[in-house]
Amino acid sequence: MRVRSNGHQLRRRESPSLEFGRTSPAFIDSFPFTSPALVWNSFLVQFDTSTAMGTKENGCAGSAQASAQVDKGVDFANYFCTYGYLYHQKEMLSDRLRMDAYFHAVSRNKHHFRGKAVLDVGTGSGILAIWCAQAGARKVYAVEATKMADHARDLVNQNGVQDVVQVFQGSMEDVTLPEKVDVIISEWMGYFLLRESMFDSVICARDRWLKPDGVMYPSHARMWLAPIRSGITDQKMEDLNCAMNDWHSFVDETEAHYGVNMSVLTKAYREEHEKYYLKTSLWCNLDPNQIIGSPAMIKEINCLQATVDEIRTITAQLMLPINADRSRISAYAGWFDVQFKGSEQNPAKDEVELTTGPDADGGTHWGQQVFLVNPPIRVNEGDKVLVSFQMSRAKQYHRLMDIELISELELSSGKRLPPITTRVSIE
Repeated sequence: MRVRSNGHQLRRRESPSLEFGRTSPAFIDSFPFTSPALVWNSFLVQFDTSTAMGTKENGCAGSAQASAQVDKGVDFANYFCTYGYLYHQKEMLSDRLRMDAYFHAVSRNKHHFRGKAVLDVGTGSGILAIWCAQAGARKVYAVEATKMADHARDLVNQNGVQDVVQVFQGSMEDVTLPEKVDVIISEWMGYFLLRESMFDSVICARDRWLKPDGVMYPSHARMWLAPIRSGITDQKMEDLNCAMNDWHSFVDETEAHYGVNMSVLTKAYREEHEKYYLKTSLWCNLDPNQIIGSPAMIKEINCLQATVDEIRTITAQLMLPINADRSRISAYAGWFDVQFKGSEQNPAKDEVELTTGPDADGGTHWGQQVFLVNPPIRVNEGDKVLVSFQMSRAKQYHRLMDIELISELELSSGKRLPPITTRVSIE
Protein backbone atom coordinates (compact mmCIF):
# COMPACT_ATOMS: atom_id res chain seq x y z
CA MET A 1 0.00 0.00 0.00
CA ARG A 2 1.05 3.60 -0.50
CA VAL A 3 0.29 5.63 2.59
CA ARG A 4 -1.48 8.91 1.97
CA SER A 5 -3.06 11.51 4.20
CA ASN A 6 -5.07 14.50 3.04
CA GLY A 7 -5.45 17.87 4.67
CA HIS A 8 -2.27 17.92 6.72
CA GLN A 9 -0.29 21.15 6.54
CA LEU A 10 3.34 21.18 7.62
CA ARG A 11 4.58 24.04 9.77
CA ARG A 12 6.33 26.62 7.63
CA ARG A 13 8.85 29.12 8.93
CA GLU A 14 9.46 32.72 7.91
CA SER A 15 13.27 32.51 7.97
CA PRO A 16 15.86 29.90 6.98
CA SER A 17 16.36 27.02 9.39
CA LEU A 18 19.47 27.29 11.56
CA GLU A 19 19.48 23.63 12.57
CA PHE A 20 21.59 21.02 10.87
CA GLY A 21 19.27 18.18 11.86
CA ARG A 22 16.37 17.32 9.59
CA THR A 23 13.49 19.76 9.89
CA SER A 24 11.27 21.66 7.48
CA PRO A 25 13.45 24.59 6.39
CA ALA A 26 12.11 28.01 5.61
CA PHE A 27 9.54 27.84 2.88
CA ILE A 28 8.35 30.65 0.65
CA ASP A 29 7.16 30.48 -2.91
CA SER A 30 10.70 31.10 -4.18
CA PHE A 31 12.30 27.99 -2.61
CA PRO A 32 14.49 29.59 0.09
CA PHE A 33 18.09 28.72 0.70
CA THR A 34 18.66 26.11 3.41
CA SER A 35 21.31 27.31 5.85
CA PRO A 36 24.52 25.32 6.41
CA ALA A 37 25.25 23.57 9.66
CA LEU A 38 26.05 25.72 12.65
CA VAL A 39 28.02 24.72 15.71
CA TRP A 40 26.44 25.59 19.04
CA ASN A 41 28.73 24.70 21.91
CA SER A 42 26.02 25.43 24.47
CA PHE A 43 24.22 22.26 23.36
CA LEU A 44 27.07 20.07 24.54
CA VAL A 45 25.60 20.01 28.05
CA GLN A 46 22.99 17.56 26.75
CA PHE A 47 25.37 14.84 25.74
CA ASP A 48 28.38 12.87 26.87
CA THR A 49 30.55 13.57 23.83
CA SER A 50 32.90 10.76 24.75
CA THR A 51 30.29 8.35 23.41
CA ALA A 52 29.18 10.35 20.38
CA MET A 53 30.91 8.24 17.75
CA GLY A 54 31.77 4.58 17.31
CA THR A 55 35.18 2.96 17.54
CA LYS A 56 36.72 -0.04 15.80
CA GLU A 57 36.85 -1.89 19.08
CA ASN A 58 33.08 -2.10 19.34
CA GLY A 59 32.63 -3.91 16.05
CA CYS A 60 31.54 -0.91 13.96
CA ALA A 61 34.71 -0.29 11.99
CA GLY A 62 32.74 0.93 8.98
CA SER A 63 31.00 3.65 10.93
CA ALA A 64 34.20 4.59 12.70
CA GLN A 65 36.09 4.89 9.45
CA ALA A 66 33.40 7.11 7.98
CA SER A 67 33.66 9.54 10.85
CA ALA A 68 37.25 9.07 11.95
CA GLN A 69 38.13 12.71 11.23
CA VAL A 70 35.08 14.16 13.01
CA ASP A 71 35.45 15.72 16.44
CA LYS A 72 32.82 14.15 18.70
CA GLY A 73 31.74 17.42 20.27
CA VAL A 74 31.46 19.17 16.92
CA ASP A 75 29.46 16.26 15.49
CA PHE A 76 27.04 16.49 18.38
CA ALA A 77 26.69 20.25 18.15
CA ASN A 78 26.14 20.06 14.38
CA TYR A 79 23.83 17.05 14.30
CA PHE A 80 22.63 15.21 17.39
CA CYS A 81 21.79 18.26 19.47
CA THR A 82 18.78 19.36 17.41
CA TYR A 83 17.06 16.03 18.00
CA GLY A 84 17.21 16.64 21.76
CA TYR A 85 14.47 19.30 21.62
CA LEU A 86 10.75 18.60 21.73
CA TYR A 87 9.89 21.25 19.14
CA HIS A 88 12.00 19.33 16.61
CA GLN A 89 10.47 15.99 17.59
CA LYS A 90 6.99 17.51 17.33
CA GLU A 91 7.68 18.62 13.78
CA MET A 92 8.55 15.08 12.72
CA LEU A 93 5.68 13.61 14.77
CA SER A 94 3.31 15.99 12.96
CA ASP A 95 4.24 14.53 9.56
CA ARG A 96 1.19 12.36 8.93
CA LEU A 97 2.62 10.47 5.96
CA ARG A 98 5.67 9.52 8.00
CA MET A 99 3.63 8.58 11.06
CA ASP A 100 0.97 6.63 9.14
CA ALA A 101 3.58 4.61 7.28
CA TYR A 102 5.39 3.42 10.41
CA PHE A 103 2.18 2.93 12.38
CA HIS A 104 0.59 0.78 9.67
CA ALA A 105 3.82 -1.12 9.02
CA VAL A 106 3.95 -2.20 12.67
CA SER A 107 0.25 -2.62 13.44
CA ARG A 108 -0.52 -4.59 10.26
CA ASN A 109 2.46 -6.93 10.63
CA LYS A 110 2.23 -7.93 14.27
CA HIS A 111 3.60 -11.37 13.46
CA HIS A 112 7.03 -9.73 13.15
CA PHE A 113 6.78 -8.29 16.68
CA ARG A 114 4.67 -10.64 18.79
CA GLY A 115 6.90 -12.24 21.41
CA LYS A 116 10.06 -10.87 19.75
CA ALA A 117 13.01 -8.71 20.79
CA VAL A 118 13.18 -5.37 18.96
CA LEU A 119 15.85 -2.66 18.65
CA ASP A 120 14.80 0.91 17.89
CA VAL A 121 17.81 2.87 16.60
CA GLY A 122 17.50 6.60 17.33
CA THR A 123 14.23 6.29 19.22
CA GLY A 124 13.73 10.04 19.73
CA SER A 125 10.42 10.47 21.55
CA GLY A 126 10.09 6.68 21.78
CA ILE A 127 6.91 6.41 19.76
CA LEU A 128 8.15 3.60 17.49
CA ALA A 129 9.26 1.61 20.53
CA ILE A 130 5.83 2.10 22.12
CA TRP A 131 4.09 0.89 18.95
CA CYS A 132 6.32 -2.19 18.89
CA ALA A 133 5.39 -2.94 22.51
CA GLN A 134 1.70 -2.46 21.71
CA ALA A 135 2.11 -4.90 18.80
CA GLY A 136 3.17 -7.59 21.27
CA ALA A 137 6.97 -7.36 21.43
CA ARG A 138 8.53 -9.25 24.34
CA LYS A 139 11.29 -6.65 24.74
CA VAL A 140 12.14 -3.37 23.01
CA TYR A 141 15.57 -1.75 23.35
CA ALA A 142 15.23 1.94 22.47
CA VAL A 143 18.55 3.70 21.88
CA GLU A 144 18.80 7.50 21.82
CA ALA A 145 21.96 9.63 21.75
CA THR A 146 20.51 12.80 23.31
CA LYS A 147 18.66 13.85 26.45
CA MET A 148 15.46 13.13 24.52
CA ALA A 149 15.96 9.70 26.12
CA ASP A 150 14.53 11.18 29.34
CA HIS A 151 11.35 12.23 27.54
CA ALA A 152 11.15 8.83 25.87
CA ARG A 153 11.21 7.15 29.30
CA ASP A 154 8.42 9.45 30.46
CA LEU A 155 6.28 8.52 27.45
CA VAL A 156 7.02 4.84 27.91
CA ASN A 157 5.92 5.03 31.54
CA GLN A 158 2.82 7.09 30.77
CA ASN A 159 1.73 4.58 28.14
CA GLY A 160 2.20 1.59 30.43
CA VAL A 161 4.89 -0.27 28.50
CA GLN A 162 7.81 0.29 30.88
CA ASP A 163 8.12 -3.44 31.52
CA VAL A 164 8.72 -4.01 27.81
CA VAL A 165 10.61 -0.93 26.60
CA GLN A 166 14.08 -0.21 27.96
CA VAL A 167 15.59 3.14 26.94
CA PHE A 168 19.36 3.50 26.57
CA GLN A 169 21.03 6.90 26.26
CA GLY A 170 24.17 6.72 24.16
CA SER A 171 25.34 6.23 20.59
CA MET A 172 24.32 3.03 18.83
CA GLU A 173 27.97 2.27 18.18
CA ASP A 174 28.72 2.14 21.92
CA VAL A 175 25.59 0.66 23.50
CA THR A 176 25.71 -2.98 24.58
CA LEU A 177 22.46 -4.95 24.51
CA PRO A 178 21.78 -8.04 26.63
CA GLU A 179 20.70 -10.12 23.62
CA LYS A 180 20.38 -10.34 19.85
CA VAL A 181 17.15 -8.98 18.37
CA ASP A 182 14.58 -10.21 15.87
CA VAL A 183 13.68 -6.79 14.47
CA ILE A 184 15.49 -3.49 13.97
CA ILE A 185 13.25 -0.49 13.44
CA SER A 186 14.55 2.99 12.77
CA GLU A 187 13.51 6.22 11.12
CA TRP A 188 17.00 7.00 9.83
CA MET A 189 16.28 8.75 6.54
CA GLY A 190 17.61 12.26 5.90
CA TYR A 191 17.04 14.65 3.05
CA PHE A 192 17.42 12.78 -0.24
CA LEU A 193 17.66 9.64 1.90
CA LEU A 194 21.35 9.69 2.83
CA ARG A 195 22.06 13.19 4.15
CA GLU A 196 22.91 12.86 7.85
CA SER A 197 24.61 9.46 7.30
CA MET A 198 22.49 7.94 10.08
CA PHE A 199 22.15 4.74 8.11
CA ASP A 200 25.75 4.02 9.12
CA SER A 201 24.55 3.53 12.69
CA VAL A 202 21.70 1.30 11.54
CA ILE A 203 24.15 -0.87 9.59
CA CYS A 204 26.34 -1.08 12.68
CA ALA A 205 23.34 -2.12 14.79
CA ARG A 206 22.34 -4.74 12.21
CA ASP A 207 25.80 -6.26 12.03
CA ARG A 208 26.17 -6.40 15.81
CA TRP A 209 22.70 -7.23 17.07
CA LEU A 210 20.31 -8.60 14.41
CA LYS A 211 19.70 -12.34 14.36
CA PRO A 212 20.44 -14.12 11.04
CA ASP A 213 16.72 -14.49 10.32
CA GLY A 214 15.83 -10.98 11.57
CA VAL A 215 13.96 -8.25 9.69
CA MET A 216 14.55 -4.55 9.15
CA TYR A 217 11.92 -1.78 9.32
CA PRO A 218 12.13 -0.34 6.70
CA SER A 219 13.51 -3.17 4.61
CA HIS A 220 14.26 -1.32 1.35
CA ALA A 221 14.90 2.23 0.14
CA ARG A 222 15.09 3.89 -3.26
CA MET A 223 16.42 7.24 -4.51
CA TRP A 224 14.81 9.07 -7.44
CA LEU A 225 15.69 11.96 -9.76
CA ALA A 226 13.50 13.91 -12.20
CA PRO A 227 13.80 17.10 -14.30
CA ILE A 228 11.53 19.98 -13.25
CA ARG A 229 10.42 23.36 -14.54
CA SER A 230 10.45 26.43 -12.34
CA GLY A 231 11.37 30.09 -12.36
CA ILE A 232 13.65 29.57 -9.40
CA THR A 233 16.93 29.56 -11.34
CA ASP A 234 16.15 32.94 -12.91
CA GLN A 235 15.18 34.30 -9.52
CA LYS A 236 18.37 33.05 -7.87
CA MET A 237 20.46 34.59 -10.67
CA GLU A 238 18.68 37.89 -10.09
CA ASP A 239 19.39 37.59 -6.37
CA LEU A 240 23.06 36.95 -7.12
CA ASN A 241 23.25 39.97 -9.43
CA CYS A 242 21.62 42.16 -6.78
CA ALA A 243 24.13 40.96 -4.20
CA MET A 244 27.02 41.72 -6.52
CA ASN A 245 25.66 45.19 -7.38
CA ASP A 246 25.45 45.88 -3.68
CA TRP A 247 29.06 44.66 -3.25
CA HIS A 248 30.34 46.92 -6.03
CA SER A 249 28.62 49.91 -4.40
CA PHE A 250 30.19 48.92 -1.08
CA VAL A 251 33.66 48.75 -2.67
CA ASP A 252 33.24 52.20 -4.25
CA GLU A 253 31.94 53.77 -1.05
CA THR A 254 34.65 52.21 1.11
CA GLU A 255 37.38 53.59 -1.12
CA ALA A 256 35.72 57.01 -1.42
CA HIS A 257 35.11 57.46 2.32
CA TYR A 258 37.98 55.52 3.91
CA GLY A 259 40.68 55.32 1.27
CA VAL A 260 40.83 51.50 1.16
CA ASN A 261 40.33 49.59 -2.11
CA MET A 262 38.42 46.34 -1.40
CA SER A 263 38.14 45.15 -5.01
CA VAL A 264 40.70 42.35 -4.53
CA LEU A 265 37.98 40.53 -2.52
CA THR A 266 35.38 40.69 -5.30
CA LYS A 267 36.14 37.24 -6.72
CA ALA A 268 35.93 35.55 -3.30
CA TYR A 269 32.70 37.41 -2.47
CA ARG A 270 31.12 36.26 -5.73
CA GLU A 271 32.20 32.66 -5.14
CA GLU A 272 30.55 32.74 -1.69
CA HIS A 273 27.31 34.01 -3.15
CA GLU A 274 27.32 31.66 -6.12
CA LYS A 275 27.52 28.78 -3.65
CA TYR A 276 24.75 30.34 -1.56
CA TYR A 277 22.34 31.05 -4.41
CA LEU A 278 23.19 28.50 -7.11
CA LYS A 279 25.31 25.66 -5.74
CA THR A 280 23.43 24.59 -2.62
CA SER A 281 20.35 22.38 -2.88
CA LEU A 282 16.97 23.85 -2.02
CA TRP A 283 14.20 22.25 0.02
CA CYS A 284 10.71 22.21 -1.42
CA ASN A 285 7.50 20.24 -1.65
CA LEU A 286 6.91 20.37 -5.40
CA ASP A 287 3.65 20.00 -7.23
CA PRO A 288 3.67 16.94 -9.53
CA ASN A 289 2.91 19.14 -12.56
CA GLN A 290 6.37 20.70 -12.24
CA ILE A 291 7.96 17.40 -13.32
CA ILE A 292 8.63 17.48 -17.06
CA GLY A 293 10.26 14.08 -17.56
CA SER A 294 10.03 10.51 -16.39
CA PRO A 295 11.65 10.04 -12.94
CA ALA A 296 14.57 7.61 -12.85
CA MET A 297 15.69 5.45 -9.95
CA ILE A 298 19.24 6.28 -8.88
CA LYS A 299 19.76 3.59 -6.26
CA GLU A 300 17.88 0.78 -4.52
CA ILE A 301 19.09 -0.31 -1.09
CA ASN A 302 18.35 -3.61 0.62
CA CYS A 303 18.67 -2.67 4.29
CA LEU A 304 19.53 -6.26 5.26
CA GLN A 305 22.53 -6.32 2.93
CA ALA A 306 23.79 -2.76 2.42
CA THR A 307 27.29 -1.77 3.58
CA VAL A 308 28.74 1.61 4.51
CA ASP A 309 31.12 1.40 1.55
CA GLU A 310 28.14 0.88 -0.77
CA ILE A 311 26.47 4.13 0.29
CA ARG A 312 29.57 6.28 0.77
CA THR A 313 29.50 7.21 -2.93
CA ILE A 314 26.44 6.76 -5.15
CA THR A 315 26.83 6.75 -8.94
CA ALA A 316 24.29 6.17 -11.68
CA GLN A 317 23.79 6.63 -15.42
CA LEU A 318 20.24 7.84 -16.04
CA MET A 319 18.06 8.45 -19.07
CA LEU A 320 15.20 10.92 -18.53
CA PRO A 321 12.64 11.13 -21.38
CA ILE A 322 11.05 14.59 -21.62
CA ASN A 323 7.24 14.66 -21.75
CA ALA A 324 6.59 18.43 -21.90
CA ASP A 325 6.86 20.55 -25.03
CA ARG A 326 8.60 23.93 -25.23
CA SER A 327 9.86 23.80 -21.67
CA ARG A 328 13.10 24.24 -19.72
CA ILE A 329 14.90 22.04 -17.24
CA SER A 330 15.44 24.60 -14.50
CA ALA A 331 16.52 22.04 -11.95
CA TYR A 332 16.49 18.41 -10.96
CA ALA A 333 14.44 17.18 -8.01
CA GLY A 334 15.62 14.32 -5.81
CA TRP A 335 13.54 12.31 -3.37
CA PHE A 336 13.27 8.84 -1.88
CA ASP A 337 10.84 6.16 -0.81
CA VAL A 338 11.14 3.29 1.65
CA GLN A 339 9.29 -0.01 1.82
CA PHE A 340 8.38 -2.27 4.71
CA LYS A 341 8.47 -5.72 3.11
CA GLY A 342 10.06 -7.88 5.77
CA SER A 343 12.51 -10.42 4.38
CA GLU A 344 12.41 -13.33 1.94
CA GLN A 345 12.30 -15.81 4.83
CA ASN A 346 9.81 -13.73 6.82
CA PRO A 347 7.84 -11.44 4.52
CA ALA A 348 5.39 -8.77 5.62
CA LYS A 349 1.72 -9.74 5.45
CA ASP A 350 0.81 -6.17 4.47
CA GLU A 351 3.59 -4.26 2.66
CA VAL A 352 3.69 -0.51 3.29
CA GLU A 353 5.46 2.22 1.31
CA LEU A 354 6.41 5.72 2.43
CA THR A 355 7.20 8.09 -0.42
CA THR A 356 8.58 11.62 -0.27
CA GLY A 357 7.97 12.41 -3.93
CA PRO A 358 6.12 15.49 -5.24
CA ASP A 359 2.60 15.55 -3.85
CA ALA A 360 -0.24 17.95 -4.62
CA ASP A 361 -1.45 17.53 -1.01
CA GLY A 362 1.75 18.91 0.52
CA GLY A 363 4.00 15.89 0.98
CA THR A 364 6.29 15.18 3.91
CA HIS A 365 8.71 17.16 6.06
CA TRP A 366 11.54 15.68 3.95
CA GLY A 367 10.18 17.37 0.84
CA GLN A 368 12.40 17.14 -2.21
CA GLN A 369 15.91 18.43 -2.74
CA VAL A 370 16.14 20.76 -5.74
CA PHE A 371 19.42 21.02 -7.67
CA LEU A 372 19.51 24.13 -9.87
CA VAL A 373 20.68 23.90 -13.49
CA ASN A 374 22.38 27.06 -14.71
CA PRO A 375 21.77 27.93 -17.44
CA PRO A 376 18.45 26.08 -17.77
CA ILE A 377 18.22 23.52 -20.59
CA ARG A 378 15.55 24.12 -23.24
CA VAL A 379 13.73 20.88 -24.10
CA ASN A 380 10.79 19.57 -26.08
CA GLU A 381 8.64 16.48 -25.83
CA GLY A 382 10.51 13.52 -27.27
CA ASP A 383 13.93 14.77 -26.19
CA LYS A 384 15.99 12.77 -23.73
CA VAL A 385 18.42 13.89 -21.05
CA LEU A 386 21.32 11.57 -20.30
CA VAL A 387 22.53 12.23 -16.76
CA SER A 388 25.72 11.02 -15.14
CA PHE A 389 25.01 11.24 -11.41
CA GLN A 390 27.44 11.08 -8.50
CA MET A 391 26.81 11.80 -4.81
CA SER A 392 29.52 11.55 -2.19
CA ARG A 393 30.04 12.67 1.38
CA ALA A 394 31.38 16.18 1.83
CA LYS A 395 35.08 16.27 2.72
CA GLN A 396 34.45 18.91 5.39
CA TYR A 397 31.74 16.92 7.20
CA HIS A 398 30.59 13.37 6.51
CA ARG A 399 26.90 14.04 7.21
CA LEU A 400 26.61 16.51 4.30
CA MET A 401 26.63 15.56 0.61
CA ASP A 402 28.24 16.80 -2.60
CA ILE A 403 26.50 16.06 -5.89
CA GLU A 404 27.71 16.23 -9.50
CA LEU A 405 25.27 15.98 -12.42
CA ILE A 406 26.55 15.90 -15.99
CA SER A 407 23.59 16.47 -18.34
CA GLU A 408 23.70 15.69 -22.05
CA LEU A 409 20.61 16.56 -24.08
CA GLU A 410 19.68 14.20 -26.92
CA LEU A 411 17.17 15.86 -29.23
CA SER A 412 14.31 13.90 -30.76
CA SER A 413 16.28 14.06 -34.03
CA GLY A 414 19.07 12.08 -32.39
CA LYS A 415 21.50 15.00 -32.22
CA ARG A 416 23.35 15.41 -28.94
CA LEU A 417 24.27 18.80 -27.47
CA PRO A 418 27.41 19.49 -25.38
CA PRO A 419 27.14 18.32 -21.77
CA ILE A 420 26.45 20.70 -18.88
CA THR A 421 28.00 20.02 -15.46
CA THR A 422 26.17 20.96 -12.28
CA ARG A 423 27.81 20.72 -8.84
CA VAL A 424 25.63 21.16 -5.78
CA SER A 425 25.97 20.62 -2.04
CA ILE A 426 23.25 19.26 0.24
CA GLU A 427 23.77 21.17 3.49
